[in-house]
Amino acid sequence: MTPSTPLSTTACTAPSADDIYATGLRNQWHPVVPSRFVAPGAMRRVTVLGEQWLLFRRSDGALAMLADRCPHRGAPLSLGKHLGDRVACWYHGVEVGTDGTVSSVPGLPGCNLEGRKLVASLPVREVGGAVLAYFGDERHPEPVDLALPDPLTDPDADAFLCYAEWNVPWRYAVENLLDPMHGAFLHHESHTMYDGDTTAKFRIRETGRGYFFEKTDQRGVNFDWVELCRTGADWVDLSIPYPPSAGPGGPFGIVGMVCPVDRERTGVFFWRYRRVQDWQRDTWRFLYRTVIEERHWEVLEQDRVMLEAMPADADQRENLYQHDLGVVRLRRLYRAQAEQQAAAG
Repeated sequence: MTPSTPLSTTACTAPSADDIYATGLRNQWHPVVPSRFVAPGAMRRVTVLGEQWLLFRRSDGALAMLADRCPHRGAPLSLGKHLGDRVACWYHGVEVGTDGTVSSVPGLPGCNLEGRKLVASLPVREVGGAVLAYFGDERHPEPVDLALPDPLTDPDADAFLCYAEWNVPWRYAVENLLDPMHGAFLHHESHTMYDGDTTAKFRIRETGRGYFFEKTDQRGVNFDWVELCRTGADWVDLSIPYPPSAGPGGPFGIVGMVCPVDRERTGVFFWRYRRVQDWQRDTWRFLYRTVIEERHWEVLEQDRVMLEAMPADADQRENLYQHDLGVVRLRRLYRAQAEQQAAAG
């Protein structure tokens, strides 16, 4: 991996705590897009944390991520040409390599731009069919250690990635996952979340990588617990019981991540997994593709409709109660981190 150029090269002023809270936390890894969105020899413009970036994949499959801004006149590199191991700006032909170094200025060979790293580049990794990138600030350009979610590295876990983009602030998408009680109401008609009590008590239980938010009086019946994990990237793990009609493999798990696109849009990543082996794996995959996947999209659509219908100031005009402890804890955590990053900047 190539160390990233500080993000300050793409911005005029350091972001405030409100900016960071609205557009996404720095100094950690974020999912960007599914890997299939960038084919070998292709380029794709993406927005992450409110900034424009270019993903391009070399013909050998290696992936690079650059600020979508030519160092010459600021034209979008994403409008340029893919030259295998570099990109040529459409405006004046300036060529930029995968690490952000200007390799050629065709209009003026020997120009002092050549050989200089003038475009911000980010470390990238691909896992579970998704592209992850590290977004550091000027004080933290080197990527932090990334411990990947267990179900995405466990050979006994078989996962399907589901990706969608919602017109909601990124925090709303995470808060939705830290709110298990909505499963008994919003998703009551689901084939997996119809059972169990509609009343509950919750508790927060600390872990070495984050915290559990879980029901104290019900387990293994509905959406009864969720764990927030902070391991270089933020992700959640949760489990939902499965009826026998869904095939072998025990409980159905979900690993969730979000990509803060900008203040109003979020990319949601859900890996739906089960721990299965041998013939059970084949049965699970067949049932998922032919029957279950469509039902899961219906549940995801219910979340999207609800969150997109909420007003922009929804979190400013609330009356919270005990079931919201997980959300309150999450907000305090993220707000404190945003303030720390703004102060350091």
